[in-house]
Parts: sequence; C-alpha cells; structure tokens
Amino acid sequence: MGTLEGRKARTSDRMAGRWRDSGSTFYTKAPIKEDERVSDNYRLSIVLPAHNEESNVATAIERAAEAASRLCSDYEIVIVDDGSTDATADVVRAEAAENPHVRLVSHDKNRGYGEALHTGFRAATMDLVFFTDADNQFDFEELEKVLPLSDRVGVVAGYRKVRQDPWRRRFTARVWNVVVRALFYVPVRDIDCAFKIFRRSVLEEIDIESVGAMVNTELMVKLGRSGHGVAEVGVTHFPRTSGKARGATPKVVFMAIRELRRMRHRLREMDVHTQKGTAETPTQQAS
Repeated sequence: MGTLEGRKARTSDRMAGRWRDSGSTFYTKAPIKEDERVSDNYRLSIVLPAHNEESNVATAIERAAEAASRLCSDYEIVIVDDGSTDATADVVRAEAAENPHVRLVSHDKNRGYGEALHTGFRAATMDLVFFTDADNQFDFEELEKVLPLSDRVGVVAGYRKVRQDPWRRRFTARVWNVVVRALFYVPVRDIDCAFKIFRRSVLEEIDIESVGAMVNTELMVKLGRSGHGVAEVGVTHFPRTSGKARGATPKVVFMAIRELRRMRHRLREMDVHTQKGTAETPTQQAS
C-alpha cells in the first residue's frame, strides 16, 4: 500500500503526466541545488492586493521591503487597495512617503480579488512579478526559496506545508483543489496559495478574466495550456492575527464556481474551434 506521502506523490506524478499530455507543459518540483542559491541581480515587483487591511498592511510592506532589499538588485512594492472602507490607503501613502519603492494603486470600489491582482500585474514594471496577500500569513524571507527557480519555469508556486486557517477554509480549499484537478488536470497541490512568482513576460501572455477568487485557478490552468513550466516550493503559513478573512464566504465561493464553469465552457469551445480549424486546413500537395 505504501505510506500516505508516497501515495500523494504518485498521485501528483500521475496528474502531472496528464497535464503534460493535455497541455504540453513541463511540471517539476525543481529542488534547489547547493550551487544554485539566490543571487542579487533580480528585479522584482511585489504585488499586494489589500481590502480593509489597515492593521496589517504597514507590517507587510516593511517585511517585503526588508526581504527584497536584501535579495534583489531593484524592486517595487505595488499595493492595490481594492476599495477599502478603512484607512488602508492612508497607511500605504505614509509608507510610500518613507520608501520610494512603494506605490499605491486604488480602486474606487471593491472589485474583487482577481481584479485587484490584474490591476497589480498591469502596474508591475520589473522582470519578475511576485504576489501574496497583505495579511502577513506568509514569510517574505522565503522569497529566497523561489527566486532561483524563476528563470527555469513560467511560475514558481508555493504550497502551504501546514495551513494555519480555520477548518472551514481548509475544507473548502481541499474540495476546490479536488474539483480543479478533476476538471483541468492541474497537478499543483495548493492551487490557491497566495505565494507565486512569475516572469512578467509570461503574465503578459495570459488574458485574465476572473474578477474573484478563481483567479489563481485561471492563472495555473492557462499557464499549463500555454506550455509554461511550473515548480512547487513548500512555504510557511501563519495564522491571521489581525483583520478579517473574506475568501471563503458563500458569496465568494458561489462566484468562484460560476467563473469556473464559464472558464471550462470557454476553454472547451476554444479546443473545438482549434480542432475544427486544424481539420479544415487544406493539405498542400506537391506540384
């Protein structure tokens, strides 16, 4: 029978193979070798979507700046205030006054997590784009794990080694991961983990349509279909100590399911059109 970890690894390998076959992509856990440690020549945009995070965002900015200044030759921190009704924007402005690497982009109203990420990606100017949440549940120092892999693959995706969230959020995430794997053969173990780094050139190839919580799924599915490689790295996850989590509310989950169905329908239509176009292409005969 084997151990639970062994069965998980074999399942992940099978899913990876199916994704390679269906999306012509490369999937690897890509461990860091001893001679492949982080250098200091990375140009990094850090995108932090924030909604009513006045009690967290200053600490997030300061921790991000400390890590980026140590690991990168140049960096920027782009905070997307997604229509906050508290003092989030004012806190960010105060941080920006002290640190020229900090920029604020504001939505006039709450548009959703996906739209906030899309805004941040469009505002990013550096070669690499990293995003995480502004709630301090991740350790920015663990950028040291993902930066060395960013030249090898289209995205380096973190997965929470031990998720520190209430059981309802963990249960919802587990069900969501199972559904996404079944529908799209995406072999990552924690698809919604908000700890991912991309090459900006890769992001520019992806047409992001999700406005809500399904954006991570859309990114990973479309990356797989476009042939870009994926690497996974285990990261530390901390409990939220301030502010209020909103990701697993019934409204958010319902919207994500609706967007998931729409995306699956659109992708199937695209596949049909592609197959039809290939079949209708006339065969050139030698003269």
